[in-house]
Formats: sequence, structure tokens, C-alpha cells
Amino acid sequence: MSVTVDGDKTRSVPDRVRRILRGPRPEKVPALVGTACTLIGLIDIAAGVFPRFRASRMHALAEVLPGTLGPLSAALSLSAGVLLLLLAHGLKRNKRRAWRAAVILLPIGAVAQFVWRHSLTGALLSLALLALLLRHRDEFAALPDPRSRWRALANFVVMGAGSIALGLVIVSAHPRRVVGSPSLTDRLEHVLYGLFGIEGPVAYTRGVDWTVGYSLGALGMLTALTTIYLAFRPEHPAARLTEDDETKLRALLDKHGARDSLGHFALRRDKGVVFSPSGKAAVCYRVVSGVMLASGDPIGDVEAWPGAIERFMDEAKAHSWTPAVMGCSETGGHVWTRETGLDALELGDEAVVDVADFSLSGRAMRNVRQMVKRIERNGYTTKVRRVADLTDAELDRIRRAADDWRGTDTERGFSMALGRIGGPGDGEAVIATAHKEDDPDTPDGPSPYGDLKAIIHFVPWGPDGMSLELMRRDRAADPGMNELLIVAALQAAPRLGIQRVSLNFAMFRAALARGEKIGAGPVLRLWRGLLVFLSRWFQIESLYKFNAKFQPRWEPRFVVYRKSRDLPRIGFAAMQAEGFVNLSLPRPLARLTRRTHTATPRPCAHIVPTQPEHEIRAA
Repeated sequence: MSVTVDGDKTRSVPDRVRRILRGPRPEKVPALVGTACTLIGLIDIAAGVFPRFRASRMHALAEVLPGTLGPLSAALSLSAGVLLLLLAHGLKRNKRRAWRAAVILLPIGAVAQFVWRHSLTGALLSLALLALLLRHRDEFAALPDPRSRWRALANFVVMGAGSIALGLVIVSAHPRRVVGSPSLTDRLEHVLYGLFGIEGPVAYTRGVDWTVGYSLGALGMLTALTTIYLAFRPEHPAARLTEDDETKLRALLDKHGARDSLGHFALRRDKGVVFSPSGKAAVCYRVVSGVMLASGDPIGDVEAWPGAIERFMDEAKAHSWTPAVMGCSETGGHVWTRETGLDALELGDEAVVDVADFSLSGRAMRNVRQMVKRIERNGYTTKVRRVADLTDAELDRIRRAADDWRGTDTERGFSMALGRIGGPGDGEAVIATAHKEDDPDTPDGPSPYGDLKAIIHFVPWGPDGMSLELMRRDRAADPGMNELLIVAALQAAPRLGIQRVSLNFAMFRAALARGEKIGAGPVLRLWRGLLVFLSRWFQIESLYKFNAKFQPRWEPRFVVYRKSRDLPRIGFAAMQAEGFVNLSLPRPLARLTRRTHTATPRPCAHIVPTQPEHEIRAA
């Protein structure tokens, strides 16, 4: 039997049957198995918690026989369900270790389903999924993610909280068999005792106490075992830039660093790197929440970019990471999309000032000119020097001030930040500083940093350019310090042999600029209104206006991604990488492991600017 539509003969019914019997396509199996594991895990948990869900003809008999497989099977079903939920995400990402664990847990869950619920359907569902895993085992070959033992602490906190919450459900799931009317405090105490295998204050009739006790003990055992496993398993540290990698990258930047203003930021020490087979190009990256984030364009010869990009994509595939590129140029976007089949989306614009065209004269620069003159009348002076020209004492004072004036506890930056000031090999970087002697009558007393009031730091952009990396100021200093120092740096640029200066990155700059013009359509106005609303937290509009005061030319920057549904995940990972979203350890613990970096990035698309909003909006 066959069907013909518009002259095209479709597949016959037997072909469709054979296709169904063959099962899903291999590349679809991980996502399917991950979703199925989530479903089976929820079923197993429900079977171990709720009496009505696991009701059967032998239910009453099982509960009145203490020590039989009834309570033990409930705990077993609950444990298998929790572990399957934990493994579901790893299975969707093709992780080999998640596959091994699932192959062990599914038979256990099937046995628990059959023994406790006497559910042949539930057991067969688990076994069918097991068969699918075994048949397509080659699809689960992804390597482990970088990790550290701090995940053991995170697991203890998350699993502990989840076990307490689920334990309260277990304790409260037998209302007709509870002796008396225990309060919430009694139930919580019973859960906490039960997690350690100790009998609590809540009593039950008809042997339910055995079921509850085994279930709580299983949750406590799961929390302990997973925490111990994470604490003692071998570490796979996150990628770090080695000395050899840095030497190779600096050699590439010496030859090709003038092409991309973000090139020098590839030298961050917390990035990994993959080189092309010829060694003439490289892509630097960081892995955040399963997203492999590259920043800017590849480093090196454009002709060798495809080789480095291929290595990058191979690494992402090997670990089942989601590939993404933040802030690449138009040329970089073309190469990435051509070589990988990824898509590109305009993210915003980079403000670039050509030194030869910069001047404070003219009506367009009136606000900046007036602000700079006012600050200079107040007694502020500026110095613009290369890092190599600073003394060790001056550099140490600048580092300490920059660290003290940081507005957040977390170091921020990824795509447009170096994360250090005056490191080895960074002597060509430029530092502009603002100075003013302290007033002896100041209530707070003299500053610990003397006359130093503000700092901005530029990194090299080839032999004749520099790129803004950091802006810091003393909160007691007059508003407008950043404008003063940017103007001073631009005016000193010819003396330093600088012809172009990259300022900040303005996210969605084109939409903001077009949306405020006369004749803008309703959709564009609505989009601009949303961006203005979001600027209350992210300062999107204020950063654009701050950059626009210096009359720059705008260079578009793009985000490269695989699928549209990956964009929210990529955006969240980028915000984590930039330091705007902090999912790290609590502050007291984080201080124990904080690195001795003394710099944070220039304001960019994902980062709240280092200067207060009222200062950005000034002038």
C-alpha cells in the first residue's frame, strides 16, 4: 500500500512500520533518554513517597511485615528516582559517566517498581529505556566537564536542602496513620533525625514508620555518598593559560594584534586556548555552565582561522559543550558562520575614537569640554604613562587603589577585561591617573593613596592602538573623573604613538539610536522602550550615551550561536563569565580562595559600569 500526493509517491506503510521498529535516530537518543529519565525518576519518587500512588493488592500485607522488602523497596525506588533526576541533564549532554550510572540505576528502579508497586508497566518502561541506552551506547561518549572539589560543598547544600524538603513530603504523606497531631517543628525534627538514621518524634501506625524511616535514611545516604564522591574524585581543573600558551599568543599578537581591539584580552589567565594545526591562529575560551564561550575574533593569521575554529568545535563536541562566540567583529562573524554553519546576531557596537580626528572644540563636545575645565579648575591634574615607565611603588599604589575602589566583591570581566595591572609582559599598557592633594579639613582624613583619585587602564591594540580595560575612581572625588582621564589619554595619545582608542562596548546601540529618531516605527520604539526600562539595572542606555559623548565611530560586534533556543543559555553563561551573575561560593568561603587580581574590566554589555549611574548620566 502506498499514497501519492501531488505526483510524489510517499513511503509505503510497511516502510513506516519498519522505521518505527528501528527506533529514533541515534543523534536524537540522548535528548529522548534524558527526558525519559526525568519522567521515570519522578515516577520512582512518587512510588516511594505517596501511598495512593503505590497502592496494590499486597500493599497492606507488605506494610505489616517489618523488615520485609516493602519499606526497603520504597527507599530503593526513592533513591533511584532522585539519582535519575540528577543524571537526566548529563544524559542529554551525551556524558559517558551519566550513561554508566543510568545503566546501573534503571534495573534497580525496575526491580523496586515491580516489588513495591507490583507495576509491570513501570518496570517494563525502565527496562525499555535500558535497552535503548545499551543499543545506542556509542552516542554517549562526551568527556567530563572541568571541575573542582568545591562542587562537593555545593552538592551538600543543594542535596541537603532538597532532602529536607522531600523528607517533609514523606513525613506528611500518611496523614491517616500519624499518631496525634505533630507540629511542623516536630515533622522537621523527625526529618533531620531520619536523615541520620535516627528515629524522630513523629509516630505512625501499621508499620508506616519503617517505610518513612527507610526513605529518610536513603535520602541522607544519597546526600552523604554523592558529597563524598565529589570530594574525593580526581579533579579536572578548569582550563588555564599556561606560560607556553601565553608565549605563543604574544607572538601571534605581535604579528596580527592590530586586527582586533579585543586581541590582548585573550591573555587572561583564566582562559583556555586551542591552536590551529599550523600554530598560526588560536581561539581562547572559557567553559561556563556547559557553554564554551570564545570572545572576540580568533588570534593570528586570518588564513589559519579555519583550523583553529575546527579545533574549537571538536573540543566542544568532545565534551558536549554548547559553542558560542561573544563580541566577534563582522569579519570574524563571517568566518565563524562559514566554517561551522552557526548563526550570527548583532549584539551591539564598540566605540572607537580616531585620535587624529578628536578635538574638544565644537558644539558637539561642549558638555565634555565644560566638565573637564570645571574639574581642572578644582585642582585636579592628570598623568598618562606607559606601565613600563611607572616605578614599583607607584604601580603598587595603583593596584591597591583599584582593588579598594572596586564597587563589587566579585571580579568582573571576560571578553573585554585583562584581570590584572602591570603584569609581566604588559609594559606597553597605558595608565592615566588623576591627582589632587587632600584637603586637610576633610572629615574622613587623608586618603590612604595620597593624591591619587582616579585610574583608567588601557591595553595594547597592535603597535598604534589601545583598548580601554578598566575605570576606577575614589568615591569621594568629584564626578566626571572618567571623562577627564579619557580626554587626557586621547590628548596624550600622539606622544605615545597611539592613533586609535577603543572605548566601551554599547549593547543594542543601533536600536537605541534609531528608536529615538523622528519617524521611528512603533516596533522600534517599543524595543527601545524595553531597553530603556532594562537600563535601570543594566545601564544599557547610559553607557551608550557615555560613549557617544566622545564622538566615536561605531564598530558592530556579534554573538555567534548554534540554535536560537541556545541564546538564553548563552546569555546567562556570558553574564556569569562577565561576573554580573555570581553563582560562586558564599562570600566568607570565596574570600579564602580569592585570587590576588587587582583589576576588573571596563564596562561592557553585561556589566554594571564601575562608575555610579549619576556620574555616567552627568553632562
